[in-house]
Amino acid sequence: MSSPLAARLAVVALSLAGASVATAQVTAPVAPSFEIRVPGGQFIGTGAQRDQLKDAQTTAAQVSWLLRPHLALTGTFSWARSRDIAVADAPKLDVFTTDIGLEARTTEILRSERVALRGFAGFGAGARSYNYRKLDAAATHNLAGYAAIGGEARMGRVGLRLEARDYATGFKPLDGAGKSSTRNDVVIMAAVTLHPRAAR
Repeated sequence: MSSPLAARLAVVALSLAGASVATAQVTAPVAPSFEIRVPGGQFIGTGAQRDQLKDAQTTAAQVSWLLRPHLALTGTFSWARSRDIAVADAPKLDVFTTDIGLEARTTEILRSERVALRGFAGFGAGARSYNYRKLDAAATHNLAGYAAIGGEARMGRVGLRLEARDYATGFKPLDGAGKSSTRNDVVIMAAVTLHPRAAR
């Protein structure tokens, strides 16, 4: 990816990698545990992507593997139900994204007797597919990378999480003609997280 966003993703990746190493040096290892969530939210195209795809509701399945108290490996599969507004009649278009990434979490920045609040930032990579729901056209498949930021309010084993992701993806013309390009979009998701056990 050669866009300015790709450069920002690289900076975020290097910064978080350094923070993760520092955290690993001062934090005792913990037994890995999993968090499971089903986020919902909005897919929002920017730049050229906004001229091609309609903003769409998004549903996802997400699993985080807590490697250390402040470091998690997060895998996400999402489905945005969009339309190709650059084509007559704006046919329905499914946008599937599958990715995995690292997530660095802060210590609790606000805590009361019942609620704890912490933030996080992350980066990752995966694949993006575009598939017309009813048209007889082959699906296109592309590489994707993202940077994420968000926070979670937690009460016991249950957390309310808000996450924003900035994606840079490859884009092959959906009609099969023309050159591939790099596109940009934003995904905002909210979810209830089930924590199997306390992990501070």
